[in-house]
Amino acid sequence: MSAVPETLSYTAEHEWVKVDGDVATIGITQHAADALGDVVFVALPGVGDTIREGAIVGEVESTKSVGEIFAPVAGEVVEANDSVVASPDTVNADPYGAGWLIKVRFSVMPGLLDAAAYRALIGA
Repeated sequence: MSAVPETLSYTAEHEWVKVDGDVATIGITQHAADALGDVVFVALPGVGDTIREGAIVGEVESTKSVGEIFAPVAGEVVEANDSVVASPDTVNADPYGAGWLIKVRFSVMPGLLDAAAYRALIGA
């Protein structure tokens, strides 16, 4: 069963969000990482890029398929995790920790799923 930390928020597209002030750290869930299989490539937006909520902002490629990363918030990318670009398998090994993808400064936090709602979505 995939882990679903209680301290995070989630999207129906399998991204997780951790809010610290006006910055959202974003990654893909363990459920998504498990479904993808061995991640071999990660493409992320650049620092300073402006992103729209719901827009495709990157991709995660595995030996089985390619998954798109959707922005759960609108705002400016303030940090991209270059470590996962260099070592994509980090997304599989630690999706909620070292495998985070981007940090976005946002002004409005949209409605997201809590852990219970996300567990219900994935049948966990």
